[in-house]
Amino acid sequence: MKITITPQAAQWFKNELTVDDGMGVRFYGKVYGKTQVHEGFSVGMSVDTPEHPIGKITADGILFYADEADEWFFKGYDLTVDLDEELNEPKYLFQEE
Repeated sequence: MKITITPQAAQWFKNELTVDDGMGVRFYGKVYGKTQVHEGFSVGMSVDTPEHPIGKITADGILFYADEADEWFFKGYDLTVDLDEELNEPKYLFQEE
């Protein structure tokens, strides 16, 4: 699993969240909603302390990652996080690895 954060999305996270040293933005699968590859699940995110990070990347000084407990949700896919400029919120795009 590879995570890509666009510059616009990185700036949104930097403006909207406080991420203290030693913490990062964690992406995970949550019940309800849908993605382009999951029915009944959507992408959640939280500011958290990385314990068993996978797919981690640092963008604009912020660590972005998924935890190995959520590997089932991302297995076989790469995740691109972009900014939906119309809604002014992140949008999540999955591509097969």
